Amino acid sequence: MTRTHTTALEQPLLRRADFRDFQLPNRIVMAPTTRARAANDGLAPTEMHAAYYAQRASAGLIITEGTWVSEQAIGFVNVPGIYSEEQVTAWRRVTDVVHAVGGRILVQLWHNGAASHPDHLRGELPAGPSAINPHELSFTHDGFKNTVTPRAMTVVDIENTIADYHRASENARRAGFDGVEVHAIGSTLVPQFLNPRLNRRSDPYGGDSARRRRLLLEILDAVAEPWNGRCVGVRLSPYWTAGDRFVADDQALADYDELVAALADHPVAYLHLRGRNPTAPGATPDFDAIARYRRQFDGPLIANNGFDRESGNALVDAGIADAVSFATHFIANPDLVSRFALDHELATGDTDTYYSGTAGGYVDYPISGASGGVA
Repeated sequence: MTRTHTTALEQPLLRRADFRDFQLPNRIVMAPTTRARAANDGLAPTEMHAAYYAQRASAGLIITEGTWVSEQAIGFVNVPGIYSEEQVTAWRRVTDVVHAVGGRILVQLWHNGAASHPDHLRGELPAGPSAINPHELSFTHDGFKNTVTPRAMTVVDIENTIADYHRASENARRAGFDGVEVHAIGSTLVPQFLNPRLNRRSDPYGGDSARRRRLLLEILDAVAEPWNGRCVGVRLSPYWTAGDRFVADDQALADYDELVAALADHPVAYLHLRGRNPTAPGATPDFDAIARYRRQFDGPLIANNGFDRESGNALVDAGIADAVSFATHFIANPDLVSRFALDHELATGDTDTYYSGTAGGYVDYPISGASGGVA
């Protein structure tokens, strides 16, 4: 792709943005990235988390790793929660440091549903929309294990889960976050309810597409309440394909068309959209995949999945998205905004350290030198 944007003033990604409830100094968003560094009994963030997010505070907006809304939500080792006082206090340290260096930070609220494993839940079965195995892998203390057939959630379970999201959102506000994002991508609880292969319910939370999306819409309303109907984003992945349960076929995409259109009637500050997987490493992402849902949603839109400096600038310049989020680039490049502005080479992350639990590969990536090399 021809490079046409070479300075901070010329790059669309470096322009300020009005995101309804958030004012962004640039359009380079740090995407949620699970890093498994909360290796303590309380699943509380640590000083490493504070350092990690503070190093990346030049992002227009930071969205934290997915964060458990309750003990029942857990489905991955060493991921922090935001359901206990210990966790709220620890997250307050993170937000204070990020704000002190000029950043803006949201917490992403996560529930793994049927994609969890009894090892995470003191031997109890995970719960999902129906008693159907999602055929996923759950990362436990003993490594990856196959998921099991979950128990079907009762209506009371669903009501309690929505209350857990509400409480987590209240905790996020007390912890000093600037808002929350609802995790609704991949093979986790919310997409399980949206999926007719996993949701075989005949009550108000299953059946046609309108009833299958009811859980998400009620969660959005619940998490917005502590913020007076503001400061809530949602992340969706209509193109997600996994095993025999998640297929991005025409019907799934049409269901997401309806869902995205329905967001207009709920307090959503922005839509964070994961696009199709690139066809090959380094290939330009599918702009049309993002544009399809841009037409359904009239609010701010963040695009994600496979973008780099050139394609991100082109997408924003074309008006298809208002911002672009980056995950792996931010892992290895804490100064990603500066590197984009100065056209410096990007470092590559060490995948062996992604979930290692140590400072190595987490807070030790260097910043780029003024000459374009690595300092």
